[in-house]
Amino acid sequence: MRVLVAGATGVVGRRIVPLLLRRGDRVTGLTRSAARAAVLRAAGVDPIVVDVVDAKALTDAVRAAEPEVVLHQLTDLAGQDRAANARLRTIGTRNLVDAARAAGTRRIVAQSIAFGYHDGPDPATEDVPLRAGLAGVPELESAVAELPEWVVLRYGLFYGPGTWYFPDGAMAERARAGELVADESVASFVHIDDAAAAAVAAFDWPSGPVNICDDEPAAARTWCPSSATRSKRPRHPVRRPAAPAPAARTTSAPTRWAGCPPCRRGGRVSAPSRGPRRPRRPSRIGD
Repeated sequence: MRVLVAGATGVVGRRIVPLLLRRGDRVTGLTRSAARAAVLRAAGVDPIVVDVVDAKALTDAVRAAEPEVVLHQLTDLAGQDRAANARLRTIGTRNLVDAARAAGTRRIVAQSIAFGYHDGPDPATEDVPLRAGLAGVPELESAVAELPEWVVLRYGLFYGPGTWYFPDGAMAERARAGELVADESVASFVHIDDAAAAAVAAFDWPSGPVNICDDEPAAARTWCPSSATRSKRPRHPVRRPAAPAPAARTTSAPTRWAGCPPCRRGGRVSAPSRGPRRPRRPSRIGD
């Protein structure tokens, strides 16, 4: 199968690529970096250096690749610039969908988030509305749904090497600095290896959004101290809430990824329901 991976050198994309190559797929990887293109080429990928914000260049690149499936794993979070990431979700996704349509591609699998649901006391499934103010997320999901076949992967918070929640990551640093409140608010996590496996499994799924999370949502009172103690570097005491936090809602496992349990959204759980998974404990942030 011809597969185009947008974001092939990102934290999830670089784990997806070996899975596709082992399947025998012909993989084209998009990157903005010539140096990273060389790494992709050495791995057996056909690299294309292109900025997805450049609509014409992207359309030419996707047409040349003629993919049967487009995997959208574009993010811009290395500098913790949420505005840049929202721009990529909005403009980059719009351009990628238009380019896929121009190339005759029918199926797209795209990265979204499972922590954007309204808070609430019960587990949240994919039919629960997303809350307002999610920068670029509604635009991303709406654009992706324009293709004949589409799957939106609503991932929990990523953990594992290279993520914000790894011991050297941004959130772990904030936990050690005492900037995060260890309260009862609950979050759903997903290991990046599981995130990659779900993206490939989604080639055969029916169209729709799917929550991709671990089955053990973690309260901040659990993962904040755990994250803060994973390093020998000096740290400040973990902050405790002055008053009980309002009930948050969790996300529940997707109803189509068989065997995957619930995932939490803010204080609500959501979980994938279709496909094999390896359970991981979100409280063990450094694993």
